[in-house]
Amino acid sequence: MTRPLKKRAAVLLSIATATAAVVGGQLGAAPAPAAAATAHAAAAASAPTAALRWTGCATSRYPTLQCASLKVPLDHARPSGRQITLALTRVPHTAAKSQGPLLVNPGGPGGSGRGLAPYIASALPKDVAAQYDVIGFDPRGVGKSEPALDCTAGHFNPVRPDSVPYARQTEQANLERVQAFAEACQAKHADLLPYIDTVSTARDIEAVRAALGAPKLSYFGFSYGTYLGAVYAKLHPGRVHRMVLDSVVDPGGVWYEDNLAQDRAFDARHKAFLAWVAEHDATYRLGTDPAAVEQRWYAVRAALREEPAGGKVGPAELEDTYMPGGYYNGYWPNLAEAFSAYVVDGDAKPLVAAYERFGAVAPAAGNGYSVYTAVQCRDSAWPKEWNTWRGDMWRTHAEAPFMTWNNAWYNAPCAFWKTEPLRAPDVTNADLPPALLLQATQDAATPYGGALTMRDKLKGSALVVEEGGGNHGVSLSGNTCLDEKVAAYLRTGAAADATCPAQPDPKPTSAGRAATPSAGGGAALHGLLGFRS
Repeated sequence: MTRPLKKRAAVLLSIATATAAVVGGQLGAAPAPAAAATAHAAAAASAPTAALRWTGCATSRYPTLQCASLKVPLDHARPSGRQITLALTRVPHTAAKSQGPLLVNPGGPGGSGRGLAPYIASALPKDVAAQYDVIGFDPRGVGKSEPALDCTAGHFNPVRPDSVPYARQTEQANLERVQAFAEACQAKHADLLPYIDTVSTARDIEAVRAALGAPKLSYFGFSYGTYLGAVYAKLHPGRVHRMVLDSVVDPGGVWYEDNLAQDRAFDARHKAFLAWVAEHDATYRLGTDPAAVEQRWYAVRAALREEPAGGKVGPAELEDTYMPGGYYNGYWPNLAEAFSAYVVDGDAKPLVAAYERFGAVAPAAGNGYSVYTAVQCRDSAWPKEWNTWRGDMWRTHAEAPFMTWNNAWYNAPCAFWKTEPLRAPDVTNADLPPALLLQATQDAATPYGGALTMRDKLKGSALVVEEGGGNHGVSLSGNTCLDEKVAAYLRTGAAADATCPAQPDPKPTSAGRAATPSAGGGAALHGLLGFRS
């Protein structure tokens, strides 16, 4: 999962920007959703489904892109009740024989999928893309789907309290901040929050399939989208034609335990970045010993507690700025240059610029974070007592200090959420056609063990491992070995376990030159996937 979703506008690089121009115009236990699946499915089957009406919304980059909207029940158990609207995009197939729709999802929860469809259609080999109608959609509550959630403005405005609560007053300030967010969500969206969850979104996917008039659909999901796809497959295994899951969520840890595992993995990935900085001491002048470089990074963090850089970048904002490096190593040169300028040259301006590019919250990000929180807090139960959180976070922080507390505050509204939680369904599935899973061994956002668990649960599935890779979202971004396996699977449905070598780490850039992403075009994909998704 992408730690769900603060999309930074400056990171939505050329492809994402072009696409956006197109599509822009608890604490208790509830019945297990899987147990009620039969009743819900019967209710949904009785609801009429209108055919989609596609209209052109092309750009010069994507001349065949189309848009549509679909009304679905807010509550799928009451198909004739209140309706909400989903926003969709499509790149139609061009081959004489079609394999049907390929629905794509970028993760989150809270990520907009409308812009991902044209990217996937253009990134796949032409003969493969030609066989599919590639469909993107904004899940319920997201983006151009209506109504869209947006609990409150300014939740991430700088400078926030230090994420690590060394002082009790710091902890209290953070608690008040997250509790205020939870209360704002309840006050503004109490009618929607019981229906913003993964199972409801999976049922929306089934409504999309029915509206398309397709007996089956294929699915391509990243990060949280892998869990969403597995839940859909659990509810409707006979409706799945192909399923590609890239950077796989551990379905056994939804969601509190998954976040603790993420903390440890991000710390390891941050250490990998600092080791890369040490390896390139000739450029960055921060030392050749990774441990010493790490000490310097934490010294920067301590200095920013006393005097935030540019009046914007305190310790929490520093973590926000460097966290994207855990998702994609193409950002490492930019982040290293800002680090070096602050420490070696005493110049805070590059650090502030890096924050504005990677860490600052884009205006639309309140929607993504609101949906993220609503889904995470509703999907499963979180600890009721703050003392449980406090103990778990300090224990994890002791071994993984980079983002444990930052991640805790990102999710802490769930400690104050009023909507009763569901019980996460068991996605074990022996009725599904072979699925293709892809996973980097050093992925921080969705640690490797989750892919092993998902492969075991999806009987007959295959896992392609990017050995030594640390990026989140590994397909269709330049690794030829991985991309060929995805293409072959989408052509034939045949899948087998395999290992692919990782792409090389980026090279430092010359002083004064803007850092460019590492080879392979991964920046475009990661702009679309966002961070914390």
